[in-house]
Amino acid sequence: MSNAPVVHIDPQQFWNDPYPMLARMRAETPICFVPELQATLLTRRNDIHACEKNVAVFSSDQPGGLMNVLMGKNMMRSDGDEHRRERFVYYPAISPRRVEASWAATFDALADQVLADLVPRGSADLVPAYATALSGEALKSMTGLTGISFADLDAWSQAMIDGVSNYGGDAELESRCRLAVDQIDAAIDAHLPALRATPDHSLLSVMIAGGMPLDNVRANIKLTISGGQNEPRDAIAGAVWALLTHPEQLDLVQQGEVSWLQAFEEYCRWIAPIGMSPRRIAAEHTFGGVDFEPDERVFLMFASANHDEDHFDHPERFDVGRDTSANLSFGAGPHFCAGAAAARSLVGGVALPRLFDRIGDRLRLDETAPEPVRFGGWAFRGPLTLPVRWD
Repeated sequence: MSNAPVVHIDPQQFWNDPYPMLARMRAETPICFVPELQATLLTRRNDIHACEKNVAVFSSDQPGGLMNVLMGKNMMRSDGDEHRRERFVYYPAISPRRVEASWAATFDALADQVLADLVPRGSADLVPAYATALSGEALKSMTGLTGISFADLDAWSQAMIDGVSNYGGDAELESRCRLAVDQIDAAIDAHLPALRATPDHSLLSVMIAGGMPLDNVRANIKLTISGGQNEPRDAIAGAVWALLTHPEQLDLVQQGEVSWLQAFEEYCRWIAPIGMSPRRIAAEHTFGGVDFEPDERVFLMFASANHDEDHFDHPERFDVGRDTSANLSFGAGPHFCAGAAAARSLVGGVALPRLFDRIGDRLRLDETAPEPVRFGGWAFRGPLTLPVRWD
């Protein structure tokens, strides 16, 4: 392992709220080894930004990593030419141009459908009823797996997220992940004949038409489901909660002083839906006074980078008017999130404005709900429940 200072954490406390410990790490031990995670953590924004681009040392290629073992090797776990080849085939389906030309209108129509069912209820837990439903329906269209339910898609996503972050070796989490992977393979097999006969703009169709080997297609569809469901889901629900609990910030958006997209970007800075990205040390290296050894595990802590006091004044505050350009919510370098344009369109362009346009003035947290709003997670973080009411 590296010779970084050793810092211990309480795993449950870190899962409940990682930000106090991350602030302490940034101030005292910005590069540190955490035995409970068996990884060296990088916590300062500039360090992460520099190291993420140095793929010759901080490699995404992790042959023995949980994602490769459980889901198959995808483009997120490759570097160099291998990564570029797969991204070249994958990217046209969700590029900013394709999002503007096709998916934005699809997102609009799906939001109308979900809201038509939701609005008459008068109360709901917005995590399953709106955030999960809308992100799931959008992901069904984008992947091409239109014959499944959004609930199945969400369950698969969560099972894979739990599986690839299962650094404690929980056998039940691994089993659920493997079951989800098998079910996704079956869904892909069921949808392939129709997409081969009638190609469309979906990821599954585009990757097959682009000549990507089927094993790689399967792995990249699983990657898309694991990140493309939970991140927008958590960002939608989390941003709604943030705006409801900061009415002065909501007023700025509703009055047009800042955009819904700015509110989305600030939420992702404030509470990063994806808080960490793992790397493998590919060669001996010294950085920041720390010596790294080959094959050791490093975590790039995006959630900490987005609270770096050198870049953000009072980072603990939710401020929709702040400059968020230094944030690393979508990563940096060659592995910058391929789905960033789709996420921005779905959440900032559709989900938030449509919900508040329809019931925003009447929308409020349900203080009588048996279970209050709860957040959880550090590698992936979002609200677990969001009970609300409206007149």
